[in-house]
Amino acid sequence: MALEPHRPRETQYRDELDRELDAKIDAAFHRWPWKVRRLITRVLIALAAIWLVVRIVPAGVGFVMNNDIASAIVQVLMIAAYLFFFIGFQFFLMFYFMGRTRIYWLKPGETGVGFKDYKGNPEVLEAARRIVTLLKGAKEFKEMGGEVTRGVLLIGPPGTGKSYMAQAVATEAGVPFGYLSAPSLTSAWMGMGNMKVMLLYRKARKFAREYGACILFIDEIDAIGMARSSTLRGTGATGMDGMQPDRPAGGIANVMMGMGMGMGAGSGLLNELLIQMDPPPHEQSLWGKVLRFFGLRRKRAEMPPVLTMAATNLAETLDAALLRPGRFDRKITVDLPDPDGRKEIIEYYLSKVKHEPMPIDRMVSDTIGYSPVAIKFCINEAVIHAHFDGRQAINYWDFTKARETHEWGLRQPIRSMSYEERRRIAYHEAGHAYAAVKLLRKERLTKVTIVRHGTALGFAAWKPEEEIHTRTKDELLDRIKISLASRAAEEIFLGVQMSGVTSDLQSATGLATYMVGAYGMDNSFYSYLTFGMQGVSDPSLKARVEAILNEQYRLVKSMIEHNKEAVIAIAEALILRNELTDLDVNEILARVEAEHPFTDPRRIEKQPFGFLAARSVSEPTTISRRHTNGATTTRLPGVSAPPVAKRPLADPAASAEPKASAEDEQPAEN
Repeated sequence: MALEPHRPRETQYRDELDRELDAKIDAAFHRWPWKVRRLITRVLIALAAIWLVVRIVPAGVGFVMNNDIASAIVQVLMIAAYLFFFIGFQFFLMFYFMGRTRIYWLKPGETGVGFKDYKGNPEVLEAARRIVTLLKGAKEFKEMGGEVTRGVLLIGPPGTGKSYMAQAVATEAGVPFGYLSAPSLTSAWMGMGNMKVMLLYRKARKFAREYGACILFIDEIDAIGMARSSTLRGTGATGMDGMQPDRPAGGIANVMMGMGMGMGAGSGLLNELLIQMDPPPHEQSLWGKVLRFFGLRRKRAEMPPVLTMAATNLAETLDAALLRPGRFDRKITVDLPDPDGRKEIIEYYLSKVKHEPMPIDRMVSDTIGYSPVAIKFCINEAVIHAHFDGRQAINYWDFTKARETHEWGLRQPIRSMSYEERRRIAYHEAGHAYAAVKLLRKERLTKVTIVRHGTALGFAAWKPEEEIHTRTKDELLDRIKISLASRAAEEIFLGVQMSGVTSDLQSATGLATYMVGAYGMDNSFYSYLTFGMQGVSDPSLKARVEAILNEQYRLVKSMIEHNKEAVIAIAEALILRNELTDLDVNEILARVEAEHPFTDPRRIEKQPFGFLAARSVSEPTTISRRHTNGATTTRLPGVSAPPVAKRPLADPAASAEPKASAEDEQPAEN
């Protein structure tokens, strides 16, 4: 039986106040030697200054007054000093304001954010606890022969809590926290950015000497840490990728909208950052430099531990030298929360506001793809809705309104729209809605509307019922059908083609392009993504994508033609009510399909498409050879026959005659 390693348990405290008090006492006793040394140094400097003023200054003044040469020299020195300080002060002010970095220094505990406030990602929280353990026991870790972590890179989409986690680490470790954005280190003056980085780390090491360690957090580090060339880009592990064209962004639901130099800040700044993150050991304190000057200290210089934490959404664009061990030793992926994480986040933020009984499980399902910041925003918006209604507590419908505003934009109905235009939009969106209800397998239709939200005159929206990370070929083809269903409905019921299919065609083309050029779903393993945009512009790719789009459009149009009554019922209900929920659409379909059963589009005969279908199959060709004694016919397999010109037809009725074969075109025998 394997033995578990000994894990010391944390001291149990009666309450949080006792814990915070003990932490402050420990921090005070930890810093008192450094405070005593600083006090003694300042007292000695003050005594030396007083001795100089009392003993040296009067003697110097008497000598100058009694000596003409000395007086002249002093006057020249005073003029020189005046000019130096007059001109030098101007340059000092210029460099001070230009070299000043927009950074926020926070003392231990000032962030007010701890591990108890971080919810939704227990794996990231565990990794953060390990970092805190190393920071608190840096001295013991060095005595064991280990090297303290110098850099931690937080990777993840916006709003997942990367900076929030860095603040929590600083609070739990009891060390100063410096927060800045990477673009603030850039400057229009050459060399000024390097000086900013140098001064920034100098101050961070000063705090580290005082508090034992220091955390420097750089947000959006890709602004200054981009690869200096394409060959120096950081690489990740090879594995299964997530869905690219269908990935939810910022918690936005799947919505089918209807009508409506590569080196960042330069290699010089990046090089300075690389040096400051992993510098050679050198003396930091003034007293240590004096001792080394006189040869009284020869041991290896100790560098105060400065932990650089950085956040980025584009880790693949960072320079490889920045990602190597010794700089960013640890890379932590802070991804969107899973169902358990979203439940924990929702309960945490609901505990901070007054609310009525809430369906937590339904809220977890509604927020698939949401970041912690998005969930916090929706709950806060729900409080605003309730406040304007004069209520003291929020309910589920307040949360739903806030979520819809977050996903689809502000509701802005157009009151001057004509009936004919409303009818066009209604049938456009009815095509989307009907196709989504019948074709979606892991998602459910949530709303279809002809009321303007943001820039969209109408839309059909759906949400997944569960976490979706990959999709099959059939599922992607169904998504293409849903995108093209609007155009099919326009042509069938209105007899027109409208301009509101811009986003529909874009979505369908994007999915089909990924199927052909990235996913290998048309019997070809050739990836066009290898060549970037140049590969996407390949003419052969366009033909294969077009074949997929035409075939899916034929299928969805046939489906709508076989189920016209259902689409008409949804469109007419939209004209009367402007908006329909999933319950409304299901009720309409149940009533209509009781008289007109649904025709499954998957039973419609499918035409072949893709790479193999585009290749022509060679037919045996008949070649005749003329001899003196007769004609001999020879068949050569694999040789394609040249195109045969068609004979003009004498009348339209001749088109019904069978096409002449290759043998009918042979010359007569002699």
